[in-house]
Amino acid sequence: MSEISGSPRPTASQWLEGARPHTWANAFSPVIAGTGVAAYHGGFVWWKAILAALVAWALIIGVNFANDYSDGVRGTDDDRSGPLRLTGSGLARPRQVKMAAFISFGVAGIAGTALSLSSAWWLLLGGVICVLAAWFYTGGSRPYGYMGLGELAVFIFFGLVAVLGTEFTQSGAVSWLGLAAAVGIGASSSAVNLANNIRDIPSDAAAGKITLAVRLGDAGSRRLFIGLVCTPFIMTVLMAAATLPVLLALIALPLYLAGALPIIRGLKGRELIPVLGMTGRGMAVWAVVTAAALAWL
Repeated sequence: MSEISGSPRPTASQWLEGARPHTWANAFSPVIAGTGVAAYHGGFVWWKAILAALVAWALIIGVNFANDYSDGVRGTDDDRSGPLRLTGSGLARPRQVKMAAFISFGVAGIAGTALSLSSAWWLLLGGVICVLAAWFYTGGSRPYGYMGLGELAVFIFFGLVAVLGTEFTQSGAVSWLGLAAAVGIGASSSAVNLANNIRDIPSDAAAGKITLAVRLGDAGSRRLFIGLVCTPFIMTVLMAAATLPVLLALIALPLYLAGALPIIRGLKGRELIPVLGMTGRGMAVWAVVTAAALAWL
């Protein structure tokens, strides 16, 4: 995609929509869950929790702008049914969106450096890997998001790394409870990503973007989605072996079910957009209730 003529000036609301607030639950939920596990082990540190939340938030905004830029310049977003994309729509110059991504990554880097130096210096290496993974999801000459690896990356970075990293920076160790919470959050985040890709199967396939949804096909992707959204509740039952109040997290089940219904009913295109937000809200509720049960009950 070439630079458009004129001087596009996206409004504040358009920049906010480009940052995709409906995905922010993927950033805050793992920090909440990891903090709850740390508190269960007597390691809660409020300011480290805030730094971890800032890192995750800035990273996911950076990922969203980076995807907007990379997909836009490749033309992948020329025919899609999802939310607004700044680059593909021509509302912003590609370099403006790219700069927004880099600024977000910079904020994540500053907060991550402070968190790492107050916990363990080697976490800096993990932070660098996270930023590189965020950029090369759709950036570079061989983006791994175009190879069907997007959901795996989300599971690793917004599940395992985010939850266990949050627990470690506060309590100085990781635990099986943290791993269970990380699997639940990672599966939920992957489900959000998968729902997005199920919606875009026709346009992605036509543009040569071979996501996991394109590889599995519509029916296979929908079955995987159901398995992913069931995973947090399997983890809830496992964690209840340590403390029964964790079962209160089952209260999030109706939200997950509401998100899953359009998938189960075979809806397509824009009709799948609410799945992302509903599944994200379910994940947030699951994380908050799980963390509260671990920390205070």
